[in-house]
Amino acid sequence: MSISPILQAKNISLLTKIHQNHLLDNISFDVNEGEKIALIGGNGAGKSTLLKVLNHLCTSSKGDLYFRGKLVHHWDVLKFRRQVMLIPQESKLLGMNVKSALSYPLQLQSLSEKEIQTRLIYCLQEFNFIESWLEKRENELSLGQKQLVAIARAIIMQPSVLLLDEPTSALDKGNAHWLREKLQVWNEEKKMTIIVINHDLEWVKNFAQRVIWLDKGRIKKDLSAKLVDWEMIEKHLLTLNQEMNIDEDF
Repeated sequence: MSISPILQAKNISLLTKIHQNHLLDNISFDVNEGEKIALIGGNGAGKSTLLKVLNHLCTSSKGDLYFRGKLVHHWDVLKFRRQVMLIPQESKLLGMNVKSALSYPLQLQSLSEKEIQTRLIYCLQEFNFIESWLEKRENELSLGQKQLVAIARAIIMQPSVLLLDEPTSALDKGNAHWLREKLQVWNEEKKMTIIVINHDLEWVKNFAQRVIWLDKGRIKKDLSAKLVDWEMIEKHLLTLNQEMNIDEDF
């Protein structure tokens, strides 16, 4: 018996409103439950845009997105986003302290105070947060701490799919390694499906099972991470990003 994909993108295109340029162009792929996928590509390739479409934060101009075999627009949007969580590169606590930022989404689900406390304790343990962190506000946290709180806020919701946009951009090498190991554990223990963008190809190489390479809004390659020529990709992306920087200077 075949296993149905947890997410399916079918012929997804997204056009800019003014010039009708393609941000995404005829994107199709299936995501199986428990997969660890990395999206790679140069600046402007459409990686972050694709994550937003997968989270239904922006709607495609053409094509269909399915979650657990059902069209996403047939899902209640809040229930869907609790299952398919997006962690953008820059997340805000919206003026809350850490405890409120973590517990507020749970309160919206009308969970019991006991369940909320259980999940808060779990986050403290999983993320090695000290209890004094809970009272800290956004302006008292470093960029790396904010990034970890944003990830904790997603994990506390117990999603089926985690979408991460540059989750290590503000982390030092030690914390980036720690996060990769934690994601591996959550993937194995909770069967959590993870799709990640990370410019650190060494990090990606040690995490992903599958790599989807985007170029100008299209899928250039979709293959097992074991088959990736990482040296070639690193050289290609370096050249591509240098060319884009030259264009911006002019």
